[in-house]
Amino acid sequence: MRYLKEEANLRNLILTILFITFSFSNENAKDLENEFDSEFSQKQEEVFDPLSGYNRAMTTFNDKVFLNVLNPISKGYAYITPEPIRIGINNFFENIMFPVRFTNNLLQLKFQNSSEELGRFVINSLWGLGGFLDSATKELNMKPHKEDFGQTLAFYGVGDGFPIVLPFLGPSNLRDTFGLLPDSYVSVLSATGNSDLNYKIPNNIFEEAGIKTFDTINSTSLTLGEYESIRKDALDLYPFLRDIYSQARKKQIEE
Repeated sequence: MRYLKEEANLRNLILTILFITFSFSNENAKDLENEFDSEFSQKQEEVFDPLSGYNRAMTTFNDKVFLNVLNPISKGYAYITPEPIRIGINNFFENIMFPVRFTNNLLQLKFQNSSEELGRFVINSLWGLGGFLDSATKELNMKPHKEDFGQTLAFYGVGDGFPIVLPFLGPSNLRDTFGLLPDSYVSVLSATGNSDLNYKIPNNIFEEAGIKTFDTINSTSLTLGEYESIRKDALDLYPFLRDIYSQARKKQIEE
């Protein structure tokens, strides 16, 4: 009888320990779940987006313009224009954007990069048939150092600000939108500042719009299907594209 009583007490003790352990584990699981939910909500709340209504509407507008206008035109253009010619045109536009890259590398004190940008421009302009061939990359492995004024502002500690979706241009933010003006001033393809700088190609905003439209159609013809491939994975298109842009810009700034 004594043995049976001790066995019963031992069994009750084991059951009590198991019950306490299970209860403690269950509470920890709930705490972890609550902590995850709290962190997830906090991450969502961290995106300060006062223009979200406008941004969503503009994302829808840009999406429809791309799918129904730009994409069909680019496909037709690609059909009648051989790929080597389109690549050459793209190289040409990349080459003449040298002043923007050169200036912003200098402003960020990246003197090695700015000197390489100067070397690339000279090599491609002289030996690359005016920039239609990227001889600097192919022959000398001198890759471009793409910098803009938005990245320059970030270099000096200016934050992103809130997201802004620009008509036709797509996702951006307050800092990068402000940076468009200085870049336009030094850009060969912009009419801004043409009274001060003699190397400008367009004489007015209409010529600028025409040149940039052609550049966009040509560059889009070289990446057909990429946007659709990205877009199909989006449950909610606006925040999806906004986050892709934000992550890409952070990577560019850190480089």
